[in-house]
Amino acid sequence: MVSAISALWLLLAAAFLAALLLELLQAPRAGLGARLFQDLIRYGKTKSGCGQRPAWLRLLDVPKRWFSHFYILSVVWNSFLLLLLIQALFLSRPFPVWLQNLLSALGGASQNQDVGDKHLSVLLVLMLLLLHSFQRLIECLYISVFSSGVLHILQYCMGLGYYIVIGLTVLCQVPANVSNGKDLFMQICWYHILGIMMYIWASVHQHRCHVILANLRKGKSGKVVSLNHSIPFGDWFERVSCPHYFAELLIYVSMAVIFGFQNLTWWLVVMFVLFNQALAAVLCHEFYVNKFSCYPTHRKAFIPFLF
Repeated sequence: MVSAISALWLLLAAAFLAALLLELLQAPRAGLGARLFQDLIRYGKTKSGCGQRPAWLRLLDVPKRWFSHFYILSVVWNSFLLLLLIQALFLSRPFPVWLQNLLSALGGASQNQDVGDKHLSVLLVLMLLLLHSFQRLIECLYISVFSSGVLHILQYCMGLGYYIVIGLTVLCQVPANVSNGKDLFMQICWYHILGIMMYIWASVHQHRCHVILANLRKGKSGKVVSLNHSIPFGDWFERVSCPHYFAELLIYVSMAVIFGFQNLTWWLVVMFVLFNQALAAVLCHEFYVNKFSCYPTHRKAFIPFLF
């Protein structure tokens, strides 16, 4: 039987796949429903594709710079979950009852299975998820240069919810009453090493791409001189319009590798990230192509050479 958490990720992935297909098929944009759809899938610079937005829709906007809130929440929440997991594994302190009940409700039958050989995978993934959120928080606060771009309040709320649920998804991969981390690091396998290397590789390139985007708005002194959009060059930008989105996908694939390639729930998370980031990349690519007549024609939107 499919667990509640797996069903949730499957539903979200299907929803974003449907949105991506509608955008690729260039569904009609006239009418209230179509305008609401466009407003919900676009944010930042791609909001310009919505045309003239009515005043009541603009009331639902929040600043794009609030992206940092996602990562603040993720760092705090997932640090808390990591602390509880470490205490359970190494100090034999069970999860709080409320968390055990929540994980049992979300994970279903998987919470009763003996997965002792997966404890290390769960620990590593939760640590990397926390590290990724910390990196993105630092980039948002000290590197990225935000303009007056906005996102819909529902997008903002979904972002907050995402970082709460993703940590719970990781913990759902071990029993709610997990304990005994003795000889934990004897479980290390080749796929743990491969996954960590892939994570580092993707994270380095994502950071480089965020620096490139930020530098488009900075002078040689490092101070912001413009909030206009320009064509980015360098690193993976030579192949795709949104390499930072592609790197995000690779980061989540690296975590699937750490789970030993066989965790169905996490592959559903990867599918959600794939369709979510692909949709954002398609809209970004459309913005660049429409704004810059000299935009490189060989660049794909999201995945080098493919899409």
